[in-house]
Amino acid sequence: MTTIAANNDKPRPRLSQRSTWIDLIETVLLIVIVYALVNLATIRFFIDGPSMQPNFEPGQFVLVSRVHYLFGEPQRGEVVVFNAPGSRPDDPPLIKRLIGLPGETLELRDGQVYIDNALLDEPYVREPCTQARCSDRIVKLGKNEYFLMGDNRNNSRDSRAFGAVSREQIVGEAILRYLPLNQWGLVKAFNSASE
Repeated sequence: MTTIAANNDKPRPRLSQRSTWIDLIETVLLIVIVYALVNLATIRFFIDGPSMQPNFEPGQFVLVSRVHYLFGEPQRGEVVVFNAPGSRPDDPPLIKRLIGLPGETLELRDGQVYIDNALLDEPYVREPCTQARCSDRIVKLGKNEYFLMGDNRNNSRDSRAFGAVSREQIVGEAILRYLPLNQWGLVKAFNSASE
């Protein structure tokens, strides 16, 4: 039986170790880049009033995606943040649900919404709209116009007051409720077709 002696004459290769400072700088740089990208793609919105109850409560924070509408058009039932027609630059944006799409005829009749003569199914609405807040009317939307309404129809300043909203005034789609933490969750869009 032959034994082979270990060759200890060759030096072991050295593992190169990076400086802790370089690792720290790279980590901080990565955090800054990710933070900047998130801020470019989203905004944070504070719910300030009761117009979207019961689905959004005052004091909640919502993450709004600016990117969604770069790749597609707003759809009925989505919750959007927008600048109201006639608002001043220092006025805060509003948050409402998208009800009417470009080219549609929207009718408010007996407190209900009809799109092109079909009753709109609205399971998100807090309570039936009173005649005082939903007076009967017909609105024909242009090719670049959207009709937005709050879920709390009897306590919402929306397109019934300031008219249709142009595509350019829409900031983005609400996608996530993140504060308070016990109310965290994705924002549900109701994309049901008119019935």
